[in-house]
Amino acid sequence: MSKHIKLIATAAMGLESVVAEEVRNLGYDVQVDNGKVIFEAPISAIPRCNLWLRTADRLRLVVGEFKATTFDELFEGTKALPWEHYVSEDGQFPVSGKSVKSTLYSVPDCQKIVKKAIAERLKRKYGMISKMPETGAQYKVEISLLKDIALLTIDTSGVGLHKRGYRVGQGEAPLKETMAAALVLLTNWKPEYTLVDPFCGSGTIPIEAALIGQNIAPGFNREFDSENWSFIRSKHWDDAFQEAEDLANYDQKLEIIGSDIDHKMIDIAKGNSLEAGLGELITWKQMQVRDLSIKHENGYIIANPPYGQRIGDEEAVEAIYKDFGQVMRNHPSWSVYVLTAFEAFEKFYGQSATKKRKLFNGFIKVDYYQYFGKKK
Repeated sequence: MSKHIKLIATAAMGLESVVAEEVRNLGYDVQVDNGKVIFEAPISAIPRCNLWLRTADRLRLVVGEFKATTFDELFEGTKALPWEHYVSEDGQFPVSGKSVKSTLYSVPDCQKIVKKAIAERLKRKYGMISKMPETGAQYKVEISLLKDIALLTIDTSGVGLHKRGYRVGQGEAPLKETMAAALVLLTNWKPEYTLVDPFCGSGTIPIEAALIGQNIAPGFNREFDSENWSFIRSKHWDDAFQEAEDLANYDQKLEIIGSDIDHKMIDIAKGNSLEAGLGELITWKQMQVRDLSIKHENGYIIANPPYGQRIGDEEAVEAIYKDFGQVMRNHPSWSVYVLTAFEAFEKFYGQSATKKRKLFNGFIKVDYYQYFGKKK
């Protein structure tokens, strides 16, 4: 096997540059594309990237890429790839797929053909006659067809990277951990500044901010499919976990406050922060945004308030945004960052944003309104 492998860190639309910066910070050169960041790296990058990437959805290992306009081309192209370099003799290799603007548009048929081709390649390489046992480690294969180019990858992460392992409770529409981390990284917040989320819900933004503030690897307390892959030496994982432990700054003092009108959500947020190992590091308060008390000259608000998308909610949301704007007008030195799909946010907040960034919260098109405080 080559000393270097090709990897893809998948990203939500609009966050590609954030993911790319994270990968660069780990020491790898990247190529940015729609919804993904592509890079070549040593095998040791699989443990490191899974542990450290805060904003990527998944980390995929590229097995190969080729043109396929017929099922025969798809079969032969797949069979020609070195699957035995990655998939063990008893490995499980379920196949998922997608097809966009391609001649081969039947995804179930493509999945079956890829599965058969991989099985034939592995049986020949491992000298097997009967069916592959598939009782061992998991190697989730994806066939992705885009404009007749077949891309075959293996998911190294397992469950999505947003699954940090600390969410023991949530509300109706929880913000994904990867998006919450991105909202923090898109600001210039530093741990020495106070950070407040006045619409904290289940606490995702404050928790992700605390992990960033103390430089705690987001994947430190979870498992990955690739931990069980034989071609990745256990030393690579040991070194990656040791690096994460060495770089964590548990002594970094933080002032992070999460508040919400719903006392049930505050209880959930407290439970999630304890599960994350943050203990009493975050202050949780039940309050309305109009009662928000700003005590320091400089600080940051990062928030994902209600969008008012359900019938009857719009007037209530307008009132919340008005109250929010009135509070913050008295604190022009504070920087305010708000993610919302409510198009009239600036009108009711009472101030035009310094900058806006288009993002997607799940399948909802949103704007990230940014107000840069004038520091005293």
